[in-house]
Formats: sequence, C-alpha cells, structure tokens
Amino acid sequence: MTTTPRTHCLQQLPTDRLLAEMSVWSADLAHLADDITRVDELADIYHVDVADGHFTPSMLFFPDLVAALRKVTTKPLHVHLMVSDAILLEQIDQFAEAGADIISIQGENQPIEQALARIEHHGCAAGMVLQLHTPVSDLTPYLSRLAFVTLLGTRMGVKGQGLADEAHDRLQQARRLIQDSPAQQHIFLAADGAIREHTVPELRRSGADTVVMGSLAFNAPDYPATMNWIRTLP
Repeated sequence: MTTTPRTHCLQQLPTDRLLAEMSVWSADLAHLADDITRVDELADIYHVDVADGHFTPSMLFFPDLVAALRKVTTKPLHVHLMVSDAILLEQIDQFAEAGADIISIQGENQPIEQALARIEHHGCAAGMVLQLHTPVSDLTPYLSRLAFVTLLGTRMGVKGQGLADEAHDRLQQARRLIQDSPAQQHIFLAADGAIREHTVPELRRSGADTVVMGSLAFNAPDYPATMNWIRTLP
C-alpha cells in the first residue's frame, strides 16, 4: 500500500528562478542543526549525498541523518543514492522511512524499474542522476516518472574538482529532452559539481533549474547577498 505522497513539496518550489539546493556535505557537521537553521530561510532544497564506498569511493550519510534533518527543517530533502545495485532497494526503503521527499538513483544502476517503483510506493518524488560518461539520452525512457534530473559536472564523490568541458552541452541536451518529453509533471534539471561563482551563470544559461551548492552557500562571507545573487540570475 502506497504511503501518503510527499510530492506536494515540489509544487511549492518556484519555477521562475534558479533554485538553491544545499549540499549537506558542506555544512558544519559538528553543529549540523545550527548550520541548517542558519541557512534555512533562503534554502530551497537540501541535498543529501549517500555513498556506500563501493559505487563511489566516498562513504557518506545514513538514514539517521535524514531523520535528524527532518526535525529541523520543513524544506524538501533530496537524497542522492550512490550505492551498489545489491543494496539499492533496501536503501530506498530506509531513506524514505527516514523522511526523504525526493530520492534520486544513479542512471548507471541496473534495477532502475524496480527502484522507481519502490520510490513511488513510498510516495516520494523520483529523480535520476547521470555521471559524465553516461549518455544523456539514457534518461528518455524514464522521464515520465521523474521529478528531478541531475547531471554531474565532475567525477562523483570527490570535492574540489573543476567543471568538465562537456557539462554545458550535456545540460543543454537534457533540457531539450525534457522540453520534448510528453511528461505531464514539471521536471527540475539540476547541475551538481564545481558550483562556483564563475560557473553558476553559464550553468543557468545552459538550462539548470537548480544548482547543488556546497561551500558557495555554507561558507559564503555574506550569505544573504549570495542567495540574492542566485535568485536574481536570469
């Protein structure tokens, strides 16, 4: 039996400006609740990376963190699963039960149909993330079931990299696929990786609806000014 849908949170997101999707990986993890409270008013979405140390070298975040976040914010929680096929369905269950609103799987995972069905069963919005080597056209069969498409602009699981040369072309291609899709729902297109002051404007022009912000938000010298700049980009 499907649980109460959480997709209503997406209907409250603006579609006429760039969204700020805050990467929890860049928050002050020793004082997480305080840091989330500090940025919450101007945040649109929280992005929680989950990595098992197998699909990607990093090991990141767990369901208890999402449950803790759920207590301190009403903003949408977007869980990005970077986990091996063997544990994917179990991880969907655990993070949905912990309070995730949006769950994105990797387009490179194999049980995609099962995974999307499991996300839908929990009433969460579904997303798909593509690594740089994965053709953007791989999204096509699944667009009618997705609320989020995220394109990585760097190698996954490693901080501090520069934006890949092909990132803009891939965003533009994804934007065309979304525009041509018969999907009835709004599909948000996100850029993740190398989100810096000098990269954001062109990512926006290339079609991004949201950028996954790390240090650009959490370490901003003037956080309100940075967020005003993000929100007013054409």
